[in-house]
Amino acid sequence: MTAANDLSVQMASTSTLILIPARMASTRLPGKPLADIAGLPMIVQVLRRAEEANIGRAVVATDTTEIADAVTAHGGEAMMTRADHPSGSDRIFEALQRLDPDGKVDVIVNLQGDLPTIPPADIRAVAERLADPAVDIATLAAEIRVHEEHTNPSVVKAIGSPLAKDRLRALYFTRATAPSGDGPRYHHIGIYAYRRAALAKFVSLPPSVLEQRERLEQLRAIEAGMRIDVTIVDSVPLGVDTPHDLEMARRMLTGS
Repeated sequence: MTAANDLSVQMASTSTLILIPARMASTRLPGKPLADIAGLPMIVQVLRRAEEANIGRAVVATDTTEIADAVTAHGGEAMMTRADHPSGSDRIFEALQRLDPDGKVDVIVNLQGDLPTIPPADIRAVAERLADPAVDIATLAAEIRVHEEHTNPSVVKAIGSPLAKDRLRALYFTRATAPSGDGPRYHHIGIYAYRRAALAKFVSLPPSVLEQRERLEQLRAIEAGMRIDVTIVDSVPLGVDTPHDLEMARRMLTGS
């Protein structure tokens, strides 16, 4: 057994919870969480990736009965939450408190419900970064290799100080083309691992100035002095937001 596998088994047996917030809010792709991909609703495909990561219990947190029913019909676990949460982070915090009222869970992974092709190894990678006790929150990024993405404001850039070949300490996240000068830029991937205390602190804070200006929730943590480390992975998983994305995901997961 490798060291990585040892860590995965240790985390799965002790303290990690993967939560997948999901709701029926997409205007570009109505009913997105229930869209069929390779014979399963998309939210179930995401849940399968979480289960395949093998680092702990995986639960879908939703305010929609149809989503919960689809998950449980395919053998998964779903938690109904309030409908008035302003963000996925608030939704998963409610689910955490209800699923683990005794506080046994130490690490919470917030996995977006529209990433059906995310490699399970990347889910493990974000959780493993919290093996460093100095880190409050962990996330992922991949080097930008498509020229147009450098200037695309929809591609969020992670900016940080290199700590190792595959690791940055985050200094900022932005929709602008940054940093300037020679060298790589990194496409942020919206999956987070929180220490329990860090998640509790984060959701207790009001939206910050830069968060509201950039429309990037993670800046709230940085402005509050919380440490975010970024693991560099090989590629950005497909986020399904449009009918075109959905067809691409279907092809990727059916191999056709």
